[in-house]
Parts: sequence; C-alpha cells; structure tokens
Amino acid sequence: MTQHLSVKHLLGIKNLSADDIRLILDTADDFKEVINRPIKKVPSLRDITVANVFFENSTRTRLSFELAQKRLSADVVNFSASNSSVKKGETLLDTVNNILSMKVDMIVMRHSSPGAPHFLSRHIKANIVNAGDGTHEHPTQALLDAYSIRERLGEVGGKKVVIIGDILHSRVALSNIFCLQKLGAEVMVCGPNTLLPRYIRELGVQVELDVDRALQWCDVANVLRIQMERQQARYFPSLREYSLYFGLTKERLQRLGKEIVVMHPGPINRGVEISSDVADAPNAIILDQVENGVAVRMAVLYLLAQQQ
Repeated sequence: MTQHLSVKHLLGIKNLSADDIRLILDTADDFKEVINRPIKKVPSLRDITVANVFFENSTRTRLSFELAQKRLSADVVNFSASNSSVKKGETLLDTVNNILSMKVDMIVMRHSSPGAPHFLSRHIKANIVNAGDGTHEHPTQALLDAYSIRERLGEVGGKKVVIIGDILHSRVALSNIFCLQKLGAEVMVCGPNTLLPRYIRELGVQVELDVDRALQWCDVANVLRIQMERQQARYFPSLREYSLYFGLTKERLQRLGKEIVVMHPGPINRGVEISSDVADAPNAIILDQVENGVAVRMAVLYLLAQQQ
C-alpha cells in the first residue's frame, strides 16, 4: 500500500480513496502508541507552523487539533473570528492571506459556509484541513469514528452501522456515510422523516423510521445530537417526544437481546438523544472516540506535511 496520501488537502472524505483512509488509520495506530507513552511528544512537525482558523465556536475539535499539533512539536497559532477583523468586514481570503504572510504552512479551518475550505484550497498554497464546513462535511470526525469502530470490532468492512438523529443538519453524518462505505460497511440512517435529507437514498444508504428496527439491524449505533442552533423551523413537536421515539435508553437496548456498540460525536444532550446510563455503559465508546481523535488528527497532519 502507498505511504503517501493522494491529496494535498483534507477537504472531505469524498475526496479520499479507500487506500488514503486506511493509510490514515494505520498511521493513527502508531500515534496512539505515542500518546500513551510517559513522554507524549515526537518531533515530526518541528519545523511546521499550523494555524487553527475557526469561524465557528468549537471546543472538542479545536482542543483535539491543538493537542495533536503540540504532540507533533508544531508551532501553533490560534485564530478566532469573534475577536478578529472579520467583524470589521474583512473577507475570508484576505483574513487567510494575512495569516499566511506570517509564514504559516498549514491551516485547520472550521467555517459555517459549506465549501469554504474548497474555495481556499484554490487560492492559497498552504495545506488545508477541513474541521467542519457548515452542514457539508467533518472529515476528521468520520475518520476517528471509523478508527474507533475498527479498534473495538477488529474491522469496519462488513459491519452494519446506523446513524441516528438529525441527519439533515449534520456534517458528521455525510462524512461518516462516505467513510464507512469506502471501507466496506453497510450504512443505515434513522430519524424523523423531517430530519432526513430528501435525496439521502441516492447515497446508497438504507432509511429506517423505526429506531427499534434500526437497532435490531445494526452492529454499531452512532447517535447524533439534535442541532437546534441550525434549525430554522420546528422539525418535531418537542424534545420530550423526540426522546420518546428516537432516544437511546437502557430499556430500549435491553429489548434487543444483543449488545451493540454505541457512539456519539458530542456534545451529548443527555436525556434527549441518549440517556446517561447508555452514554456511560461499557459498550459505549464515546470517550474512546475523544482519545482516538487526537491520534487520528496527528496522523492527518503528519501525512499532509509530507505533501509540502
């Protein structure tokens, strides 16, 4: 297998080959070993400067990227749009060019507009990592989810994965669908009809409106939160009713007669899409996902740096 990525930027899973994905996951294995050492640092990106350019609020993703960069010995610059000249009307391209003039080699960007990282990649020379663009893609989340499934179940190929919840507003769902399918998994989506994109079946996924049937079918359930901040209308009567029909509870899982792996990209709305006793159960790998996120992002940054 090739030891180099076929792309210069990580803009989305759609742009990666199955070999690219496997290379990232295999490289993450090495970095997972590094972050569990007493000394959790390697000099792999010692001469690289990375700018974290976040035009949307983020906690886990931003901290995970920053930790990955520091574990690789990169120089790190953090940029927040809320405290920047963007508020004064500066354009995205001008903002990034000003950052690049400070000799930055790589940009990790989150933006509310779908396609913003793709736009930048056509105008600047630095490597770009998409940390989430609107409701489009969130590639590193999909990669760490796939890595976590592989770690728990041995492989991704042949597994049945259901993505439950707000598919319509989720960038995690789209990236996960692309990633899981490229690795040979079967994918189903489940949620209220109002929260499923109209053309979702064209992506080759199964659609199920009954969460109990979906759980009976799957090996892994990846539960998404309800993204109230992205919803401009009411897509269901109430959070209580959503939880009643689609929430993962201990009682619902006990009725299955089998154990499934439970995942969640965070942040968790406990008592809405997932109950506390399910989120904290041994078959839930939510904290493993957080730990694996650092290793996977180290792998992505390291492999992209080789493309310079």
